[in-house]
Amino acid sequence: MLDRDGFRPNVGIILLNQRNQVFWGKRIRTHSWQFPQGGIDRGESPEQAMFRELHEEIGLMPDHVRIVARTRDWLRYEVPERYIRRDARGHYKGQKQIWFLLQLTGQDWNLNLRATDHPEFDAWRWNEYWVPLDVVVEFKRGVYEMALRELARYLPRFDHRNRYLRSGMRTREGEHAGHELPNGSILSGPPMELPPGATFEPNPQGRAHPCPAKGKHAT
Repeated sequence: MLDRDGFRPNVGIILLNQRNQVFWGKRIRTHSWQFPQGGIDRGESPEQAMFRELHEEIGLMPDHVRIVARTRDWLRYEVPERYIRRDARGHYKGQKQIWFLLQLTGQDWNLNLRATDHPEFDAWRWNEYWVPLDVVVEFKRGVYEMALRELARYLPRFDHRNRYLRSGMRTREGEHAGHELPNGSILSGPPMELPPGATFEPNPQGRAHPCPAKGKHAT
């Protein structure tokens, strides 16, 4: 289903955990990482398509998440011709997307990459909010930046001061002060157990993206 300009209606999903980190999925049998996304079927609203894709791609149900915000308008990107099937060339141009910002209200173990017989991802991890701008495939970078910038104003706010005080109290009381992750950073509290498919692997490009820079391939 294409519009008159050759763009397929699509939804994108930015899923937050309780630390405002975002879900980042590795496309099955590739080295490409991306946010969950998928097409809007005929007769579906963007919200209905979002919940369907949420379950099909990462196994979550509506009661596992809370909708925080969505983009106001369609965001578009063009797909390079080399990624377009031969039979679609000449009339398919790319994607136009509505992006949703979701808060995970369930647990990490509710995520299931094998919820259907046709999985999209074979691994996943939590990333800091802006990291995907450094590692997403080039032709999607512009729409990722527009979505992340527009939705950043709705990020839930946490009381970091109280969390710091609680961490300091634990350390002074002689409890475990922290442990080292593979990237050399220190995580306070006891070691974390990761659910199946998750990884502590750092940004595959080896770069952090603490703030935005100014300035599935063809799916």
